[in-house]
Amino acid sequence: MSHSSSLARLRPLRWAALPLLAMLGGCDAVVLNPAGDVAVQQRDLVLIATALMLLIIIPVMALTVLFAWRYRKSNTEAEYDPEFDHSTMLELVIWSAPLLIIICLGAVTWTSTHLLDPYRPIERTAPGQPIATGVKPLEVQVVALDWKWLFIYPEQGIATVNELALPVDRPVEFRLTGTSVMNAFYIPAMAGMIYTMPGMETKLHAVMNREGTFKGLSSHYSGAGFSGMNFPVYALQSNGFDQWVEKVRGSQAGQDKGKGQLTRATFLTVEKPSEYVPAMYFNGVQGGLFDRVVNRCVAENTPCMSDVMMHDRMTGGGDPHKMKVGEGNPPVNNTGPMHGERTKGALEKSPEEIQTSPHQSKEPVPSNGAQEPGEMKNRRMSFLSIPQTPGPQTFGHAGAGRG
Repeated sequence: MSHSSSLARLRPLRWAALPLLAMLGGCDAVVLNPAGDVAVQQRDLVLIATALMLLIIIPVMALTVLFAWRYRKSNTEAEYDPEFDHSTMLELVIWSAPLLIIICLGAVTWTSTHLLDPYRPIERTAPGQPIATGVKPLEVQVVALDWKWLFIYPEQGIATVNELALPVDRPVEFRLTGTSVMNAFYIPAMAGMIYTMPGMETKLHAVMNREGTFKGLSSHYSGAGFSGMNFPVYALQSNGFDQWVEKVRGSQAGQDKGKGQLTRATFLTVEKPSEYVPAMYFNGVQGGLFDRVVNRCVAENTPCMSDVMMHDRMTGGGDPHKMKVGEGNPPVNNTGPMHGERTKGALEKSPEEIQTSPHQSKEPVPSNGAQEPGEMKNRRMSFLSIPQTPGPQTFGHAGAGRG
């Protein structure tokens, strides 16, 4: 077959590859070209770890090809020594090189894991630029909903849905929680992902160093509307951020993105599952709303988890329903640990402090299930005994004063 005929056969493949090259040309490897100092340090860690591992991977792959070629069957000039079984120099090279790489990789990973801890406040906004004295991080409270993101700015008194704006070169402290299943908050250009869970609060500290519009998303599958949990992130200069805040404050209910005040009742409406939700603006936020979301008590007449736990601590696990409204504070259990005290371990207790557990002599309760495999009764066991949540009337004045 001639050379010209071979090129003629490949010409259709060349044209077929053009669309693929065009699509790849529009890709932005944002993880390798981030806009925030924390993400830059994480990128450097990935590159350093990859380079260290390639120090052993590349030689091994090259030697594999070299040995296969040199000691091929047709090469009769290669030295053949069937009695060879040991080489001290070869053993030193084989074991010392990977060991040194593992030590270096472990040291870099250990230090970076602590320096890039998402709970640790950042100490600089960029290399050689420590945070100035008196600069307060911008607090943003993040709530993962089904299937959208709620951002509350307590300092500015505003809130948004599926739209986030941040000032450039100012530290940001994210406080995150969720209302339903687990989610993962991720802005690739700014920092690594952090999980959000109902009834719990996580934190993330980061900074943006470059103006632009970036993408935020949920990187953990959370149901039917998961693919729509994306939001734009606007990194703005200080005056641009202030203008954006004023735009949200001036929004009115019924306008383009304006939804009025974000109250507890409004939150319960926004919380309902919805997909591909456009951006929303709230020009005011009811005080203490985020803390109520964390404590699972946004709805009226719902006890907060913190109140329930405090009641259990102060009563020693007694029946909370015996407390009625107006009886004042619950009695203190002097035998149990109080707030701020450390619980003694079993080996630290004196003989008179050691008591018999009330459950050791208790007769075992027979299971409600069935022994036969596949019995439908076993599938419904989780609904046989639903725990009763203490009502709000059992806490006296514990919940007073909440926003």
